Amino acid sequence: MMLELAQPWLMLLIFLARITDVSMGTVRTIAVVRGRVAIASMLGFVEVIIWIIVVGHVVRTLDNPYNIIAYAAGFATGNAVGIWIERKVALGDLVLRIISRGQGHQVAEAIRELGQPVTEFEGRGRLGPVQLLYVVVDRALSGKIEKAARAVDIDSVIVAEDARSVHLHMRPTMTPRTGWRSIIKKK
Repeated sequence: MMLELAQPWLMLLIFLARITDVSMGTVRTIAVVRGRVAIASMLGFVEVIIWIIVVGHVVRTLDNPYNIIAYAAGFATGNAVGIWIERKVALGDLVLRIISRGQGHQVAEAIRELGQPVTEFEGRGRLGPVQLLYVVVDRALSGKIEKAARAVDIDSVIVAEDARSVHLHMRPTMTPRTGWRSIIKKK
């Protein structure tokens, strides 16, 4: 089968459109799980328009296997691109649970120096006493918090969990050293 001059551009267009709509679908799915209704709705609207246009063209040209390959390759690549975008956008909050043997308070202080509130607990692990730290953090800042914890205790165990919703009556102050303060008005 000979490809016409316009067909390579068409294949590229199908490939790029598929990357776009699948990426949007991946981010939309994550937004749905995190309860971000407005973002999910807008992404879904644009995603479906692109999908209908591209699928319509590919179905009309089923005799051209190159369009089908471009469609499938765009789908596969779109998944990876969507995950990459979501990580960069970092929607939502995380709960970081940090477990340290003997250095938990120092880890907590390092995290507080970054302006993040930390709750400390005492616990017991298989090898004896441990300190448990709970930190609610914007996903975009989680890497910074993990780095600070590892700088103090390289052997700490850090577990990150998505927080579907967080209701804090606090907000960060202008300087990290002063920590968080309540925004509840005192009577």
